[in-house]
Amino acid sequence: MTTAGLTVLLQRIAGRDKTAFSPLYSATSAKLYGIVLRILIRRDLADEVLQEVYVKIWERAGDFDPARSSPITWMATIARNRALDEARKARPVSLEDMPQGFDVASEQPLAIETMVATEDGRRLFDCLQGLDEERRELVGLAYLHGMTREALGQKFSKPVPTIKTWLHRSLAQLRDCLGS
Repeated sequence: MTTAGLTVLLQRIAGRDKTAFSPLYSATSAKLYGIVLRILIRRDLADEVLQEVYVKIWERAGDFDPARSSPITWMATIARNRALDEARKARPVSLEDMPQGFDVASEQPLAIETMVATEDGRRLFDCLQGLDEERRELVGLAYLHGMTREALGQKFSKPVPTIKTWLHRSLAQLRDCLGS
């Protein structure tokens, strides 16, 4: 739909012409939904916010001034601002948002407990104690918790090549310790 057509529809809506709302919605909902969804990510929230956006457009259509902006820019600003307001709200995080944050405690013993239960495990544990604290944490995060080198680089504020070198040297130290 043209800018002029949208302007006419908004003017009719400002006069509370209910029949103008459906064509306005049809012409603009995909664009406004895209704006809201990009900000909120979650479709359920985006659906709710889009409804609120159109209520606000209905209520404030009389404020639209075609001399200041195009109709789609005016409506997109309302959608963007409403989505940002929703995104700033503190709300509980759902499992769908962050399933990796939901770790159920296992009945199994911790890996370190299993490891020290054997003679070889006790030797490895003693050798790990020979590493400095930072390197011991690095090895544990990498090999017990499966953190990537990139994630380790972020955690330790070091470049990935440095992390690789630290891991290589730590494993060499452990190998030497276990060999003796």
